[in-house]
Amino acid sequence: MKYIKIHKEGRLILLMLLFVLFCINIFIYLRFPNFLFALTTIVSGGIMVFLTYFFRNPTRVVEIDDPSLIVAPADGTVVVVETVDEHEYFGDKRLQISIFMSVFDVHANWYPVAGKVLMTKHHKGRHVAAYLPKSSHENERSTVVIETEGKTQILLRQIAGALARRIVTYAHAGKPCHLNEHLGFIKFGSRVDIFLPVDSEVYVQVGEETTGNETILARLNE
Repeated sequence: MKYIKIHKEGRLILLMLLFVLFCINIFIYLRFPNFLFALTTIVSGGIMVFLTYFFRNPTRVVEIDDPSLIVAPADGTVVVVETVDEHEYFGDKRLQISIFMSVFDVHANWYPVAGKVLMTKHHKGRHVAAYLPKSSHENERSTVVIETEGKTQILLRQIAGALARRIVTYAHAGKPCHLNEHLGFIKFGSRVDIFLPVDSEVYVQVGEETTGNETILARLNE
């Protein structure tokens, strides 16, 4: 039976928020009329419900016997599928697939393929809207390079959005990585870019919805 639990990145935030809202509501209950207390109670309940929903951590298990398949690392909407020049690591043309996550999407990120982490690097930057193309190289971001079991290197980039102020990355150089394993978490609206070899076979298109750790994005030509 499937169930939804709270992601570890949200547990402390939710507990602190619950304490703050409780103190505020007690103060209002003691000092102000009942109608104001009723209003703040409703608003507080709405905030708690929304943030609990935001930090949900659904249990998802994918079983794939083809190591060349690239699985979506995040929930969201595909906003880019095109060949671009990747300057940070490869220095050549790569196939870019970008997934934009709204505040209503699950914000956990999964490894898109099994293999080994070669490099991770965090970049400070701006916080423009994550669906804009320039966010890929101007916003705060975290870069993860993975070598697959077939020795193909891919690059994944976690990108902060207009609301996001913290990117959490669990990957580190030398770490073996697997499907069904969390790569990290981005707090509030954000985006994930994946850079693949240009001869990869793509299975998604712009505007398509993805489900993290379930939707197949592409196949590597290994």
